[in-house]
Amino acid sequence: MPIDFNPNAVPNANTNFFHRPSIQSFLHTKYEPDRFVKTVNSAVSDVDKDYENITIEQKDFGTIQKTGEKAKLFTITNKNGASVDLSTFGATITSIKVPDKDGKIIDVTQGYDNVTPYETAPVGHAGGTIGPVANKIDKGEFAIGEETYKLETNKDNGKTHCHGGSDGFDLKNWTPKVLPDGVEFTYNKKDMESGYPGNVEAKVVYKFDNNNNLHIKYFATTDKDTLINMTNHTYFNLEGAENTQENSVYNHIVTLPNSSFFTKNNEIAVPTGEILSVEGTPLDFRTPKKIGDVINSESDQLKIGSGFDQNYCIDNYDGKTLIEVADVKSPKTGINLKVATNLPGFQFYSANHLGKTAQPGGKHGTRYEKRSAFCVEPQFYPNAINTKEFSEKGILKKGETYSREIVYSFSTNN
Repeated sequence: MPIDFNPNAVPNANTNFFHRPSIQSFLHTKYEPDRFVKTVNSAVSDVDKDYENITIEQKDFGTIQKTGEKAKLFTITNKNGASVDLSTFGATITSIKVPDKDGKIIDVTQGYDNVTPYETAPVGHAGGTIGPVANKIDKGEFAIGEETYKLETNKDNGKTHCHGGSDGFDLKNWTPKVLPDGVEFTYNKKDMESGYPGNVEAKVVYKFDNNNNLHIKYFATTDKDTLINMTNHTYFNLEGAENTQENSVYNHIVTLPNSSFFTKNNEIAVPTGEILSVEGTPLDFRTPKKIGDVINSESDQLKIGSGFDQNYCIDNYDGKTLIEVADVKSPKTGINLKVATNLPGFQFYSANHLGKTAQPGGKHGTRYEKRSAFCVEPQFYPNAINTKEFSEKGILKKGETYSREIVYSFSTNN
């Protein structure tokens, strides 16, 4: 559930999974101010071969206007030449480059070439780490125990709080740490910052392996009971990010193989508490469908979202198992994206509100238009804290650790 353009957004200053290889596994191949490259070499470490010979490069990504801090950009490149770019500002994915069916490397994500547009004119939180709570909280209010909290209402003409508000996690400059096989970003949220209780240490770990799997793992701890529901908001176009024109994802073929149900929305896209079957609706992607074949179907839910902007429930969810929730293909490039998560739901969004006149040009100089991308955002159900029918509320208790995961996997179909 995006805020596709927020001209008033202003930033403030500010583990482990798989294996634990030694930091000595990095070999310095280049160093200069604000720039370095390190390479994983399994010959001198116990690094998993899935990460053998990946490189991690750091460079300057521009100056954050509000604070004067430097944003940094980290590029993880695997042995196949595929890569992921990650900005400290927002712990943001700014680029994912993977091979198409002919072996040509293509950037499949929308974004910008420097930090300034992310800070001053963000397009729908593109690629950002969303938090403390993704999606909507009705009336910007919630209670934990006997305490009631009031948040900024930055969406729906002051009726809802969405994606952490105008001071959310995607507008913070996170602290980076280069791992032997990835990059970790940390942000320390102060008690009552953005209206949320608790001093929270949030971490996001990105690892990109030699099989073109991008692993994202989220951690958080708090000193006071609070809400946490982090996700990633990357906008994908599997035909290439240069396809910025309206409706340019219509030929993408979508399968949502483990979603038999969705949460029904009211007129401002807040779940009513009803969980409905996708059977007989245009929201049914249990078998493959082109986006363009169904997006303009008659449906009150599609009208509310101006297209696909729906929280899907995940079949057989247990909170631990990584379940495949989306399989999207481009017949043109042959690129296939699969998404897996251990969260209970995900927002499937067809970028219906891009194309605002105030948006700056993207990486290719042109503005990202309406329905030029899609998002798959794993999450707890929207407004779960205020919805009695939803069992998981997204509450993180003092002394506990939040730990959830998303995997974006890329392959090709010839």
